Amino acid sequence: MDLKFYQRFFLISLLLLISLTGKAEEVIFSGKDLSIGKSVEIMEDTLGTLTLAQVMASGTFVRSRDETPNFGLSNSAFWIRLKIKNETQEDDIFLELAYPRIEFCTLFSQEKTGFMSQAISWNNAFGMRNVQHQNIVYKLNIPIQQSETYYLRIRGNEPIVLPLLVRSEMGFFQFTFTNEIISGIHVGVLFVMMLYNFFVYFSIREKSYLYYVFYILFIGLTQTTITGYTFKFLWPETPSINKYSIIVFPALAGIFAILFFQNFLHTRERSLSIHKILSAIIVANVLAVIFNLTGMERVSYRMIDVTGVTAALLALVVAIQLSLKNYRPAKFYLVAWSIFLIGIVLYTLRNLNILPYNTFTNYTMQAGTAIEVILLSFALADKINIFKQEKEESQAQALRVSMENEKMILEQNAFLEKSVNERTAELQFANVELNGALTQLKDAQSQLLDSEKMASLGQLTAGIAHEINNPINFVSSNIRPLRRDIDDVLEILDSYSDLRNVGSIEVLNEKIVEIEALKNELDLDYIKTELGTLLKGMEDGAQRTVEIVKGLKIFSRVDETDLNLVNINEGIESTVIILNYQMGNSIHLVKELGNIPSIECYAGKLNQVFMNILTNSIYALQKEKHDSERPTIWIKTWLKDPENISISMRDNGPGMTPEVRAKIFEPFFTTKQVGDGTGLGLSIVFKIIEVHSGNIQVNTEVGKGTEFLITLPVKKKVRPIPDFQ
Repeated sequence: MDLKFYQRFFLISLLLLISLTGKAEEVIFSGKDLSIGKSVEIMEDTLGTLTLAQVMASGTFVRSRDETPNFGLSNSAFWIRLKIKNETQEDDIFLELAYPRIEFCTLFSQEKTGFMSQAISWNNAFGMRNVQHQNIVYKLNIPIQQSETYYLRIRGNEPIVLPLLVRSEMGFFQFTFTNEIISGIHVGVLFVMMLYNFFVYFSIREKSYLYYVFYILFIGLTQTTITGYTFKFLWPETPSINKYSIIVFPALAGIFAILFFQNFLHTRERSLSIHKILSAIIVANVLAVIFNLTGMERVSYRMIDVTGVTAALLALVVAIQLSLKNYRPAKFYLVAWSIFLIGIVLYTLRNLNILPYNTFTNYTMQAGTAIEVILLSFALADKINIFKQEKEESQAQALRVSMENEKMILEQNAFLEKSVNERTAELQFANVELNGALTQLKDAQSQLLDSEKMASLGQLTAGIAHEINNPINFVSSNIRPLRRDIDDVLEILDSYSDLRNVGSIEVLNEKIVEIEALKNELDLDYIKTELGTLLKGMEDGAQRTVEIVKGLKIFSRVDETDLNLVNINEGIESTVIILNYQMGNSIHLVKELGNIPSIECYAGKLNQVFMNILTNSIYALQKEKHDSERPTIWIKTWLKDPENISISMRDNGPGMTPEVRAKIFEPFFTTKQVGDGTGLGLSIVFKIIEVHSGNIQVNTEVGKGTEFLITLPVKKKVRPIPDFQ
């Protein structure tokens, strides 16, 4: 090759480079809507700090080669330079950026006094816009047959797509009117489908409908947020909501779409691995919302993009697999989901300049969503029909089975009747035996209760006999010496009576001497002293007997079935008297009977309580050997509060284990040796305290002794006393 060839190649390359980086052509606007994406120049400000003067002086603009420039997700600011010539008969021209999700956009225009700016930002309320439109729209005032140059600065935290359109006033109004109608139809379809499925959910309570209702709600909010209608109509005075909604709504739509998909196609049973992956995507969507709310916008956008594509592909794969297995709901879902994805893909291809920007490509996303919502509603209705058909088939099958069962029942009736008669005879025989056993059980219970009564009566009789025996023995042992002394005194008295028959002084003196000798012989002074001692002893014995009888009377309380005011201290004293013989000298008794009021109670029954508790204490102390301390029983009474009195009966015996403590009030439970008790004493105690509306508490520790703490009300309502037998 010669030198001329290289010169030509270099010249051609230079011309091509100049053509690519040269100035954009002037936009000639004659009144028809015009897309000017290829007629503008673009400069990237990587730091986002350049001023308009610096931008105008730099001259590093590059002509756009895309009909719809797409800057993606970038930290840079982008400057757009465009020149428009007005060849219409009107001064007002509208410049529209037909993508409402641009965060910051400022238009600089040349005026007589310098450059003027018009800024539109998410941070400003919707009402601050000069043109009240969901897209970013600037009203340009270009004189007829003249040209104006504009600079547009754009920056945002979301992917930036820049469809630039120039419209006349009439063209702008016509476009707006058409757009409002189509968007209204889209929202109306979603709203109707949402209400329909919501009412169906309340009718059949199927969770698929509830998930689907929320999916429709949030996918509708997502798309109306993308198109700018939520900011325009729902929260025009709250820009912060508009900022976060582009992540929150898609994330919620994705979550409920996955929940609906899992529930509608039963992925847990049909494809567990994909079901788990979809559940993980739900978690990722939740994290994306959290990242967005905490200021990590770019991370949240990437997560939503990745999770959205992944979930869409997984749903498509599962729907295809289940459709190939002839699962009817999956076929409906596959058709609806495919149409939705086609609409999303066409909308994305338009943003990537692969498809042209026109009426068809503008609304593919809304159309796909509306068709998907309708088809999925049909799928849910078809699922109900399937359930209904399955139910009818199940009922028919059940009817056939029922008829067969009826036939079998008729054939077995005779056999069953015979079996029932035989079983009835066996049951009657068993009933007779059970009645006999019940009678024997009642007899055994009566014998045990009688045994407990006899044991108590034996204790009472033995106590009374022992206590009365001492003073009676004392009286009986004094009778003989008393009789002897009385005989000696009578003999002396008889000798004095003989003095009446004395006829002389000499005989009288002799009788007196004999009487004195008799008095000296019988020791009359000793007899008088001994008589006083014997009578005093007999008097003490009689008094002791009276006290024992009085204690017995107090203990027995013949009026025990009546509710009366009773001094509890007297009942305790009478019980101690009766049990004194059992304690003897081996057990030390400490009584601290306080000043308490008389209470309304069944005196005889409470005496039985005291006797049963003290008998158990005495038994435990006599059974246990004490090497270091003397066996002791403490009895104390006091006024707990104006409404209740307390009684404490404590010993320093062996105590009880927790297991024994839990069972002591159960009937027939006893720790005594066989033949020493029936196990009914404390059970009766518990019932008596319960009837008195009182409370009994047991404090015990092994090796430390046991305390029964009884609380009784001073006043009590009258009610029939049960039979404690």
